[in-house]
Amino acid sequence: MALDARDVHDRVEQLIILTERLTDLIADQAQAFEERRPQDAAAKLEETSRLANLYRHESARVRSQPGLIEGAALARRVALMRATEGFDAVLARQGRALEAAKTVTEGLVKAIAEEVAGQRNSGTGYGPAATATSADARAITLNRSA
Repeated sequence: MALDARDVHDRVEQLIILTERLTDLIADQAQAFEERRPQDAAAKLEETSRLANLYRHESARVRSQPGLIEGAALARRVALMRATEGFDAVLARQGRALEAAKTVTEGLVKAIAEEVAGQRNSGTGYGPAATATSADARAITLNRSA
């Protein structure tokens, strides 16, 4: 999928609109993660993915063919650069929010895994066999690379 621009002016305007819309969507996702509401971030995931793919494709085209936007008015190219800078800032914010959510999630998973492992290893019953414990279950319940 690509932009259907009539000329360089139209392409720059479409790129500005695309970048600003994608920035808004990612800012909303970052805010949802910051407020610990990841389910809200998922609401517009399909649109975000579609626009991010289009943005990736179009930015690669412009990098490889600068002539696609060179003839546009300087003010509009500056507006595109500013929109791109805003997009980069929002991406950094989202990265921090996702890292924080990941850290919290990993901590919860680890705490649950340790609790499960502790319960599995507690000896029950009578006699000498009651103190024997099974193998450590954490390897099964906690995958550190996930």
